[in-house]
Amino acid sequence: MPKLPKDYAERVYAGVLGKLIGVYLGRPFEGWSYEKIMKDLGEIRYYVHERLGKKLVVTDDDISGTFTFVRALEDFGYARGLSAEQIGQTWLNYIVEKKTILWWGGMGISTEHTAFQRLKNGIPAPKSGSIELNGRVVAEQIGSQIFIDGWALAAPGDPELAADLAKKASSVSHDGEAIHGAVALAVMEALAFNEPNLNKLFDEAQRFVPADCTIRKMSDDIRHWAASGEDWRKTRGRIEAHYGYDKWGGGCHMVPNHGVIVLALVHGRDDFQESLLVANTAGWDTDCNSGNVGCLLGIKNGLAGIEAGPDWRGPLADRLFLPTADGGRCLTDAVRESYAIVRAGCALAGENFEPPKSGARYHFDLPGAVQGWRFEDSPECHCIGTAWNAAGHSRNGARSLAIGYCGLAPGRAARAAVPVFVTPEASAAMNTYDLVASPALYSGQTVKARIEADAQNARAADVRLYVRHYDANDRLVYLRSPGVALASGKAHEFAWRVPDTGGQPIAEVGVEVTSDAKAAGTVYLDWLDWRGAPDVRLGVPGAAPEGAPCGTMWQRAWVASSDVARFHQGLGDFRMAQDRGTGLLTQGTREWAGYRAHATVQPHLAKRAGIAVCVQGLQRYYALLLSPEGGGKLQLIKRHYGEKVLAEAKFPWAFDQKIELALSTNGGKLRASVDGKPFLEATDAGAPYAGGAVALVCEEGCVNFGAVHVKGQG
Repeated sequence: MPKLPKDYAERVYAGVLGKLIGVYLGRPFEGWSYEKIMKDLGEIRYYVHERLGKKLVVTDDDISGTFTFVRALEDFGYARGLSAEQIGQTWLNYIVEKKTILWWGGMGISTEHTAFQRLKNGIPAPKSGSIELNGRVVAEQIGSQIFIDGWALAAPGDPELAADLAKKASSVSHDGEAIHGAVALAVMEALAFNEPNLNKLFDEAQRFVPADCTIRKMSDDIRHWAASGEDWRKTRGRIEAHYGYDKWGGGCHMVPNHGVIVLALVHGRDDFQESLLVANTAGWDTDCNSGNVGCLLGIKNGLAGIEAGPDWRGPLADRLFLPTADGGRCLTDAVRESYAIVRAGCALAGENFEPPKSGARYHFDLPGAVQGWRFEDSPECHCIGTAWNAAGHSRNGARSLAIGYCGLAPGRAARAAVPVFVTPEASAAMNTYDLVASPALYSGQTVKARIEADAQNARAADVRLYVRHYDANDRLVYLRSPGVALASGKAHEFAWRVPDTGGQPIAEVGVEVTSDAKAAGTVYLDWLDWRGAPDVRLGVPGAAPEGAPCGTMWQRAWVASSDVARFHQGLGDFRMAQDRGTGLLTQGTREWAGYRAHATVQPHLAKRAGIAVCVQGLQRYYALLLSPEGGGKLQLIKRHYGEKVLAEAKFPWAFDQKIELALSTNGGKLRASVDGKPFLEATDAGAPYAGGAVALVCEEGCVNFGAVHVKGQG
């Protein structure tokens, strides 16, 4: 196994940023022809979203698929022999049907939709994506290529491993030329960590694809055409004439779009901006092609290559969305996802992984990283300021987040914050791919942070942590920690237990600076994190009578994979219905560990119903379930891409009976109670789930539920 590069984490981060920049750049005009782009926009030299009245940072399958499917490595123990079937199981775990990650264009139209239906109906990968089953046109569309970057990022300098993982991951949904293109790209990206010569990357990639495949022939043709010195536009015309859309079936075939990637790389002169210009101006599937080009050049040339042109990073601010069944990870950032891949890469290479600053969620320890934090520019602040990544001012790291302010005076505040849940505006802007999310922070959790005042500050300032949460009318309400007076050059470590929000979701967490006199200065956020299980009632806020407002954002905090999920129907806080299989109504994060959850369950007509803990998607959780089978029984089960009964006992019950179920989890030790009395215990002796969200469970029927109470046991 090759040794990891010394700058591995930073190069992964550059690759992730390159992917995001490329996707967000090409997303607003995806599918446009070269002619339309030139007529309406001209050459694409920078973001054009504002010209088209669109948001920059949005949900997108290129991003959510790339950084979700690669989680199969973590979920299956970082095995180098990870199988296609296991990656397919990862699809079933994280994808909420008709809502997340994929383009749900229809069976036989959307390749990924077709493969998902195969998987759902019990056909494992790689057969789920085969030409034999789905036909050549469906199997050879572009999706395998757009999801491939994460596998290469986890295999730096190891083209054999990158090719193996890429082939297996691609075969979940694709076959034929689609696999060849994905493998070639993954090999180039893996080698780009060590090889600076672009031609050598192309040459090495050829070894991993069949000599007679179209992908290889087209790549050779494009490189030959470009070597003659002709303009990229002429080469683009040759690609269209010999390999264009009219030569292939379906809406977005792999071959011509892979051709655009080769075109952009050979004509881009190894320049990040110039290569993205070619990839986007050339047309067709612009966000996909641009994202792959951006990732490869990010890996190859690092952050310096990205920063050699215009400010690509400022508008992005590291932000991305990953809407999946693991809703608490939807609002994430480029740094967090980079380190998830770095952890995988270290494990695959047999090397130790040490996260910056003891694994703090926000650590800012990569150059320029702001992890979604921004200075709050609101009328009530009446203060000028900004936030940026700064060297130093860290106890055990290299960098921090600087929060600079001026014009501070009594009654004014300087604030910098990061979202931990979606906003109504963001939700409304996601009109192609749903923004499915749960908050990342909850009442009862302890927010910790280290903040240092600049030695040049003329006077002390009061510094505190704060959160803002939604109320019943979706307005934002402040909750603040006690303030600490920070003198020049001094630091303080905060530990603040988030107060009760009445069950309403927390929207953001931040740092606030105030002063009793006119002041200007800088404070540095070294790191910020939160740990522990929450202490929260997840029900209709305030037990409002039917028809009273509870807030649309409160409802959006739940991730529903059930056919029907309604709130406060007069019979309970929730009503769920499921036609076939099992539906979940989930809230929380994978970091919740060592907690007890309880709720009232009232099955009206159901095969099984109950509550789940340590929920890590749709195929990974523990559940306590009521079953009418055999006169009534209670089951404690583990869902792990299949079901294992850990314990069960007879328990007579009747439909429409209200029963309080409670389930506690602590390191694989499970304790269940019914109506306040202990009933079942079990220990997961296999690979126990360390933590996860909570869920209500309905299997084939209709169930009413009361509020879910979650509280840590520590």
